[in-house]
Amino acid sequence: MLARIFYAATTFYYFFVLWYDQMFVDLSITQKSKGPEVFKGRLKFLTIWNMLLQAAFFTICLLNNFIGTSEINPKSKPFIRRIRDTVLATLALPLSLFVGLSFWSIYAIDRELIFPKALDPFFPVWLNHAMHTNIMIFVLIQTYMSYHEYPSRKVGVSLFMAFMAIYLVWIHIIHAQSGVWVYPILEVLNFPLRLVFFGVAVCVGIFLYILGEKLNKMLWRNIVEKNKRKKRN
Repeated sequence: MLARIFYAATTFYYFFVLWYDQMFVDLSITQKSKGPEVFKGRLKFLTIWNMLLQAAFFTICLLNNFIGTSEINPKSKPFIRRIRDTVLATLALPLSLFVGLSFWSIYAIDRELIFPKALDPFFPVWLNHAMHTNIMIFVLIQTYMSYHEYPSRKVGVSLFMAFMAIYLVWIHIIHAQSGVWVYPILEVLNFPLRLVFFGVAVCVGIFLYILGEKLNKMLWRNIVEKNKRKKRN
């Protein structure tokens, strides 16, 4: 019952945050815009990609609690349970950690490179934390609450990197069409430094995927070892 309440509350929370952002936050004054844009132009930000992903992921968690199974290690896993495990492992956990840690790291160095002070009057502090802090807390709670069967590392890392590659292509398309980089930090980096920046981002992403895998193994060591023995037999 507690898990069901958590999933329902978290799902509602993510959809509320997205709704509030669309209804009450207007950043058009601070950004170059050529008119009305889909989703207020927010789809250029990895933060929003992650928010949409988290909303979908916790919806899946809630549905799994009703029509799937909440057993720690069931003999037969329903399709929705397999989806839940795969999405957590390959996207929901590593992406939230990547978005949160990279945002606050750059913010600590120079906030103008990631979230200029000019946005403060238009973007509430609580909303900033909802999109860049709480995302890590909620997905880590989910990791602690439920065992997730990870795919092979090769498959998991490949899926996560494919997702990140799609986003990387997307921001380059936006730059090619508008002449503006999505994030201020990319404006101040020359081409070689941008390559280094993207290379470091890839390495950090892979590290965070492996960290999530290790955390799951540490929290659910007995189950992981039991499943390994089953596969050997």
